[in-house]
Amino acid sequence: MTAMTPAAAGADIPKKYPPRAAVVSWIFFDWAAQPYFTLITTFVFAPYFAGFVAPNPATGQALWGFATAAAGLMIALMSPILGAIADASGRRKPWIAGFGLLLVIGSSLMWFGKPGDPSIIPTLLLCYAIASVGVEFATVFNNAMMPTLVPPDRIGRLSGTGWATGYVGGILSLILVLGFLAANPQTGRTLFGFMPLFGLDPVTHAGDRITGPLTALWFILFALPMFLLTPDYPAKLPVRAALREGLTELKQTLSELPKRKSLATFLLANMIYTDGLVSLFAFGGIYAAGTFGWHTIQIGTFGIVAAIAGVFGAWLGGKLDDRLGPKRVIATSLLVLLLALAAILLVDKDSILFVKVDPPVPGGPLFSGAAERAYLILGCLIGGAGGPLQAASRTLLIRLAPQDRIAQCFGLFALTGKVTSFVGPLLIGIVTAVTASQKAGMALLVVFFVAGLALLWRVRESPVSLNTSSRP
Repeated sequence: MTAMTPAAAGADIPKKYPPRAAVVSWIFFDWAAQPYFTLITTFVFAPYFAGFVAPNPATGQALWGFATAAAGLMIALMSPILGAIADASGRRKPWIAGFGLLLVIGSSLMWFGKPGDPSIIPTLLLCYAIASVGVEFATVFNNAMMPTLVPPDRIGRLSGTGWATGYVGGILSLILVLGFLAANPQTGRTLFGFMPLFGLDPVTHAGDRITGPLTALWFILFALPMFLLTPDYPAKLPVRAALREGLTELKQTLSELPKRKSLATFLLANMIYTDGLVSLFAFGGIYAAGTFGWHTIQIGTFGIVAAIAGVFGAWLGGKLDDRLGPKRVIATSLLVLLLALAAILLVDKDSILFVKVDPPVPGGPLFSGAAERAYLILGCLIGGAGGPLQAASRTLLIRLAPQDRIAQCFGLFALTGKVTSFVGPLLIGIVTAVTASQKAGMALLVVFFVAGLALLWRVRESPVSLNTSSRP
């Protein structure tokens, strides 16, 4: 296995790259982490919490928003500091392992969130926040390994392939839950018509709650190849010395940001549109549950279809990224998301774009209503655009950032992705609570996508040859 060149003074990018097995193992980190976002934050556990643990869907959406905001604020404050320390110490894997452990612990404890028990709500939201902090910080350090794995002109493809692979992992985990674990409380059968495995009780929503431990086990199994086969940076400084040097370099990086106008503008744009995207993903399933009365099987099936669209979107986006540049991919994705969100706000269970349609038939087949099918199509557009947006964003960051401070910059990237990430969920929570309207809360996200797109146009994209100097 090829040894990594020390991450110092432009020596971050090795002349020789590791073997294919190391790259594939790195890609599987996205596969390992994605079920947390698919099962917990979007399609199964979050809607279950809003619909069956919280007193009502609007209150559940508000509480989930407040917990998401608290976790986002913690991630925002700590990401650049931890990234700076990692750059100074040289290692990435120990950080990934430590924060991965938080993901495992937090998600495993979600099993205890039984329906109709309001006393469990604070503990459940705390577990969600801990797991969110773990998965986000682990992702920061995993992303920072990218420049050592492939040549600069293939980073877009690597990023897109990682996101696409993650979506496939999310799809398979969702199929596993819907087809074999989570059953309809009325029929006692899963989506495939089976009795739930392991005797999971549909009445207590054990199939929904099992997504927590399943997410933890999935992460342990599929992150392991990265730890075993993907080379890490060599150790440079002990933790205490790395802390001092990392904070000094972080201060210098922040002082140089005004001179790096494109990098600073991109980080600001990323801060805004990522807030909108995370909020849209976090509340999409909850919104559908409140609008159409969907339960786990309907929301999960919707998630599978949207995630399949995401696989093709991320894969195609990676290819277009290398050919057209990440900025164009990001801009196109934002336009699609903006149009899809605007259309979703004009879809109700008995109307589409102000045109009255027949409502869904109670007890009928999946997506029997025209409005449900419209929501499904719009969800596919969101899934197809969300993957390329996130993959191309980390590619653009790599092109704009000095390579000897790549983990710092990914820390700043996470900072800008999280420093206001509590604002979107918080505003959604407040507006939803005040108006008792989920639609009013979701409408706020239009502003985030418009502002992010406007700022993106001011970013000057760097050429394929990556910047290796820390000087502006």
